Amino acid sequence: MSQLKQTLSDTIKTSMKARELERVKVLRNVQSVVKQIEIDRQTELDDAQVLEVLQKQLKQRHESLSIFTENGRDDLASKEQFEIDIINEFMPKQMDDAELAALVNTEIKAQGATSMRDMGSVMGVLKNKTAGRADPALISKLVKDALQG
Repeated sequence: MSQLKQTLSDTIKTSMKARELERVKVLRNVQSVVKQIEIDRQTELDDAQVLEVLQKQLKQRHESLSIFTENGRDDLASKEQFEIDIINEFMPKQMDDAELAALVNTEIKAQGATSMRDMGSVMGVLKNKTAGRADPALISKLVKDALQG
């Protein structure tokens, strides 16, 4: 069992003992998504794959949060924010903008990338290096800006 899945399971047990029912509900939801993917793929997910699932869950909740906030549904927005906060506990520390920009520039120089045609190879390496620690859309924007400018 991957370390991340074990941590998730342990946190569910701890939350159940503390009678944190809303927290348990969110954690079980995430755990069930992971298990469903394992069943569909007929394989056990490793930490990197579980991290991808968590990122996807976060993205969905962020999208819902922005929709609820735009439409004045503060009750639903606060629920989504609560779920985001809980899932974020399992995510690695996020890279700051300066650190990310430095990594992008280093990788572009290392590969000798000069045009937008090189973006795919640069993004492929950066995606692996920043897994779970940076938003891929932000990385893409930084790479695009660096290669165009």
